[in-house]
Amino acid sequence: QVQLVESGGGSVQSGQSLRLSCAASTLPLYTYTLGWFRQAPGKEREAIAYISAGGRTTDYADSVKGRFTLSRDGAALTAYLQMDDLKPEDTAVYYCAAAPSALRTEVLTTSIEKFSTWGRGTQVTVSA
Repeated sequence: QVQLVESGGGSVQSGQSLRLSCAASTLPLYTYTLGWFRQAPGKEREAIAYISAGGRTTDYADSVKGRFTLSRDGAALTAYLQMDDLKPEDTAVYYCAAAPSALRTEVLTTSIEKFSTWGRGTQVTVSA
């Protein structure tokens, strides 16, 4: 039902910041957990952050905790991933994805198989 488009990727130096956007073009995110995932060359896709359908609960992977912040706009049409203090190991293709959830629930859906809608990804490259 929802359509997702990522943007904001690019090439930066170590220690710099990027802000990724995930636009839900067709529906607001009130009935979805929104997740950010990344896949580095030669590695499996990993979950890095989630925000609840209610927009008030987030969770982060240990690898990005304290550096990345996931938020959502007031209309629940766009999610943002603020990426600070980027490191070379953050280099990956970043994807946003949506998992159907109860309306405005603060319970996160964190099973990757539940994420049924995915964006096409945006490249983030961090140089030392």
